[in-house]
Amino acid sequence: MEVSQRWRERKDSYRKRGEAFIKVSYGVDVIPDDKTAKDFVIQHHYSGSYPAARCRVGLYRQRKFFPAELVGVAVFSVSARGSVEKRAGVPSVEGVDLGRFVLLDDVPFNGETWFLRRAFKCLLREKSDIRAVLAYSDPLPRSTIEGKMIMPGHVGTIYQAFNGRYVGKTNQEWMWIDPFGKTIPRRALSKIRNGECGSNGAYERLILSGADKIKKGENSKAYVDRVLEDGPFSRVKHPGNLAYVWAIQYKNETLGGFPPPLPYEKKVHKPPRGL
Repeated sequence: MEVSQRWRERKDSYRKRGEAFIKVSYGVDVIPDDKTAKDFVIQHHYSGSYPAARCRVGLYRQRKFFPAELVGVAVFSVSARGSVEKRAGVPSVEGVDLGRFVLLDDVPFNGETWFLRRAFKCLLREKSDIRAVLAYSDPLPRSTIEGKMIMPGHVGTIYQAFNGRYVGKTNQEWMWIDPFGKTIPRRALSKIRNGECGSNGAYERLILSGADKIKKGENSKAYVDRVLEDGPFSRVKHPGNLAYVWAIQYKNETLGGFPPPLPYEKKVHKPPRGL
């Protein structure tokens, strides 16, 4: 790994190998409240979203005469149903996802692995029943309709550097991308179609993405079908996220159900052509 990706205000930048990471200037600890972690992640992570957290850990920079400054966050979140059993061979309650991991642009090279190692220890201290951590890397680049890159695609370089066991990809799926390069969640579309709780927010999300407003007398299902067909959205096929697993209490080989490790992937995918 020759460069390390960083974020600030959802914009990426890179730190180069060779610069010094001064360990005594940093500390790692559990973030006691959800708001602090959520505000940081939404402000800086490219997704602009925050998962259901089970444990939040912060990287703090310590400077003489100044209060500790939060410069990185790892969010261990609730795993999707069945994913822990499938990927790690442990019950759902004994696994978490590394749902968000973000460091600011002025954290030097090698800060990730140093932070991750201590974040895992914090997780185990707070949640002693956790046996496995999953992380997913999205290899599909995202761009705005003008061609501005907003997410370059990731193969999980930092997870590979931290000895994550690569256990394959999630299923391929069709997805909708708005003009700003953001994914339109399938669940949001389902809420609108079925008039479920949260459908108003999902509807506003479509409007902000450039979709037409619902017409008088138009039912919700017909509306969603129409804006997806005629609106400013692209339909692309996602190749599947890359999945990595760590056993945090035992060696990987001692966890029953762990798939054999696969060779690491090194290249992101080219954006598929919209239909």
